[in-house]
Amino acid sequence: MTVVLTADNLHRHYAVRRGLFAGPATVRALAGVSFSVEAGRTLAVVGESGCGKSTLARLLTMIELPTEGRLLIDGADVVAADATLRRQLRRAVQIVFQNPYGSLNPRQTVGDALMEPLLVNGDKDAAHREHAARDMLRQVGLRDEHFSRYPHMFSGGQRQRVAIARALMLKPRVLVLDEPVSALDVSIRAQVLNLLVDLQQALGVAYVFISHDLGVVRHVADDVAVMYLGRIVEQGPREQVFAEPQHPYTQALLSATPTVDAKARRQRIILQGELPSPIRPPSGCAFHTRCPEAVARCSTETPELLPMKAPATQRVSCLLRHPG
Repeated sequence: MTVVLTADNLHRHYAVRRGLFAGPATVRALAGVSFSVEAGRTLAVVGESGCGKSTLARLLTMIELPTEGRLLIDGADVVAADATLRRQLRRAVQIVFQNPYGSLNPRQTVGDALMEPLLVNGDKDAAHREHAARDMLRQVGLRDEHFSRYPHMFSGGQRQRVAIARALMLKPRVLVLDEPVSALDVSIRAQVLNLLVDLQQALGVAYVFISHDLGVVRHVADDVAVMYLGRIVEQGPREQVFAEPQHPYTQALLSATPTVDAKARRQRIILQGELPSPIRPPSGCAFHTRCPEAVARCSTETPELLPMKAPATQRVSCLLRHPG
């Protein structure tokens, strides 16, 4: 398959003020993230709050540029691109936010919201814009009569369908989904997730699915990247990561995931302590302060994200999994 998006050693740092008498500090929200996404496939990015998932989403959608590293879309480097090329590349990556009501203009009809991306990007044919918007409404399971209604007249699930439709209006190559179903009722989540699967099969778009809900990830992902404090600590095919998690952090996350399958239940691993501050991350392996398996070298040596030996197919950032 064709690789449509590549993140190569992405870093994102923020300068913050700490008070009148303290000097400025640097928040290392991303500390070297690398992966690629193929057309028609879904990469799920998971991790607890504060691990850098939303910062990654802002970089992938070019809301912000990386402090260091490269972001390639269809082979074009976003960082090195001029203003004209970057404007074209922005069409290729769109985003669906967590809160569908907050991401829609309450004074704008659904039809106007769907037609606006086409108008902003130079489509001057009003009849074509309306035809495309109505067609997209039907693709996400809404009817023509919804075209002239306002966001407050819809349920949460319907509003998220509208948000998905708007993101797809420019026929993007990549769709970034930032917690797209976490604000919805459980019964509605399944409908929206099934819609996303159907749209991907029909349109061939790649998904970067950002979530903390591993139950949802198991339903939609082809590949999984587990993040901790701005880094990917484990990455691999969904089946392998869920069946045989290698990194202690991944094991802890999966042990806390509810399941009705008694055979799939794991002994609960309770992590001690809080997520360290990205202003002052721990030396060595960032997870060593909470890891139940940590040894002395974990506090001094920084592990690389390396492939496991067969039959495992993941890449794992753990000194204990690569003893050589």
